[in-house]
Amino acid sequence: MNQILSVESPKKEKKNKTRRTGPIEIEKIIKFFSIAILLFGVFMIGSGSYSMYQDSKSEGESNKPTIEIKEDAATEITLQISSNKELTKVTYHWNNEDEIEIDTKGKKKVEQKIEIPTGKNTLNIYAVDVNGKESTCQRQYTIQGDINVELKVKGNNIKITANGKEQLSYMTYRWDDDEETKVDINSMQTEQTIETPKGTHTLTVVMVDINNKTETKTQEVKGVTKPKVEITTDGSANFIINASDEEGIKKVEFVINKEEQYVLNLDQVLPLEQRKEFQYSYPLKDGENNLKVIVYNESNISETYEVVVRK
Repeated sequence: MNQILSVESPKKEKKNKTRRTGPIEIEKIIKFFSIAILLFGVFMIGSGSYSMYQDSKSEGESNKPTIEIKEDAATEITLQISSNKELTKVTYHWNNEDEIEIDTKGKKKVEQKIEIPTGKNTLNIYAVDVNGKESTCQRQYTIQGDINVELKVKGNNIKITANGKEQLSYMTYRWDDDEETKVDINSMQTEQTIETPKGTHTLTVVMVDINNKTETKTQEVKGVTKPKVEITTDGSANFIINASDEEGIKKVEFVINKEEQYVLNLDQVLPLEQRKEFQYSYPLKDGENNLKVIVYNESNISETYEVVVRK
């Protein structure tokens, strides 16, 4: 018998893959979200702290006294100082002059009109409140006046020159806090020379024109004394130069009969202490010796001595 075999193609069995979620995967997810929340919290705290710092900084700056300057005219200004708190001190001064204090007792705002001096000047303003908050302001002004005054040191003297748009009436000057000395001028310009006292002093010069307009000039000056010099002889052989100076002698020049000239640069060969007093001898020539000696001190102030000696 014939057997008919039926062969059937087997069908592919579809497998359904099922994703399984176990305890390990859940733990990873929890860790991820925990870290994310932590980082977000740190960011928010940092942002808040920075914002609080900025607000505190801005608040601190805004609590400082406010200084304003109002220009009323070409030569006059008004200072306006205000604060949220009571002011305890307000001062102003020009250049390096003494401070002028404005009354602030029980006040949160003060005003002061001041006149701008002629020339180039710097105004300095200072304010502080009860909390110790301070403010400062500095401003420069340049105003051309009707009178020009110039002080120039010349040796042991001060040379004062001045001119004005109108006739100058008179001037005064004083050293430090001494009494004023008045000098009448009655001219469009003047030139005066005054001797500088020994040491460091402050000279104040006030120039006044016929319209009573004034110009004040102040300058610190160091006054020095001239060296002392004398010529003697030791009989008939030599002449002797005797010189002394408190600062010290820098150089000695002497000329014989207007022909022979000699220079002694003492500062190059002797220490300062040995140059306070100096003596030097030189042979006399036969006949007439016309001697001229010039002595210079450390400030280049000089003294001249002339004498005729016969041998």
